[in-house]
Formats: sequence, structure tokens, C-alpha cells
Amino acid sequence: MEYVSAVPVPQPRAEAAAAPDSAGSRRTLAAGLLLGAAGATVVLLASGQTWAEGKAPVGGGTLPLSADGQDVTGLPAALAIVGLAALVAVFAVRGTGRRVVAGLLALSGLGAALSAFIGASDSGALDEKAAQTSGDSAATITALSHTAWPYVTGAGGLLILLAGLLALRYGSRWPTMSGRYERDGTPRPWHGRTPRAFRLDHAGLAGSGTAP
Repeated sequence: MEYVSAVPVPQPRAEAAAAPDSAGSRRTLAAGLLLGAAGATVVLLASGQTWAEGKAPVGGGTLPLSADGQDVTGLPAALAIVGLAALVAVFAVRGTGRRVVAGLLALSGLGAALSAFIGASDSGALDEKAAQTSGDSAATITALSHTAWPYVTGAGGLLILLAGLLALRYGSRWPTMSGRYERDGTPRPWHGRTPRAFRLDHAGLAGSGTAP
């Protein structure tokens, strides 16, 4: 009777994603999250405030009009939402994908800031309201003035830009959400007690040896 001894081969351990638990990486991670979230919040709130005020000629008098950030340009708010999505996505990807998403985060902040600063001196939205109010397509706004809200919006965009730059510079050291939660079928290490050896004969599988 022949006996075949089979010793179970230990399963390879899944490689953990590199996430150095250093004080520097934790600080940059916290700063990136804070800057990105705060910047997007500022942009979304400030873009809903009054950006410009003026008066439209109506009959023999004038009518006061105002325009908020959404009337002037919808870009800052839209890009802030893109920035928020990119901020979350930074932790769902790694490698080249993380750099691409970090670049998108930075660009959304830059775009939000530039569009807000350009809109700070815009009169088109109020001119359009003046034409609608007076019924004269050639009517323009008078006594035009601007508030500080466009600059607050631009500052929020710069915060998003800084978050993107931090992600580009230090993002490779940050942890990844997918490495912890995804289920990719990789064998997991066995933590139970394994018999030392098994003997196989013609009658079937019989264990020989004792458990450690």
C-alpha cells in the first residue's frame, strides 16, 4: 500500500496597500480634506449671495435690481460640486488614477476662482434684467455696484486648488479606501490550526499526525 504525504501549502498573503502611518501624511491628509470641503462650501454659499446691484430705468424713474452669483455665472458652483466629487474619488483610486483625480480637483478649484474673479466686474446679468424690466432691449443698468461676495467665492475656489495641489504632492502617501473594502477574490491568510500531515491511500483520505 502506497502512502502519499501532502503538506498544505500556506496561502500567500494579500499585499496591503502602502499607507505609511506617519505624522506628515496624516497632517497633509487632514489639511487636504479640510481645504477641499471648506472651499467647496464657501463657493456654494457665496455664489448664492448678491454679487451686483444697480438701477434700471423704468418710465420716468428707476427700479433697483440685484443679481446673485448664479445670475452672473454658474461656473463656480458647478466646479465646486466637481471638486467635492474629486475629493472623495481621491481615496477610491490609487497610482496614476489618483494623480489624475487630484489634477481634476486642482483644476476645478482654479476654474471656480477665475470665473468668480472675472464675474466680480460683470454687468451683463443686470443689463439683461434691466432690459426685461423696462421692456427696452437697449436698456442698460445704471448706478452699478458690486459686493465682496465674488471675491469670497474666488477665495473658496483657491482653497479647493490648494487641496488639489496637496493631493498631487502628497496623495501617494495617503491611504486608499479600495484597498480596505474591495473584495477581489484574493486568498486571505488562514488563522486556524492546521494538521501537520495527511496520508492518502486507496480507501480515501485519512489524517495522520496530531494537531499541534
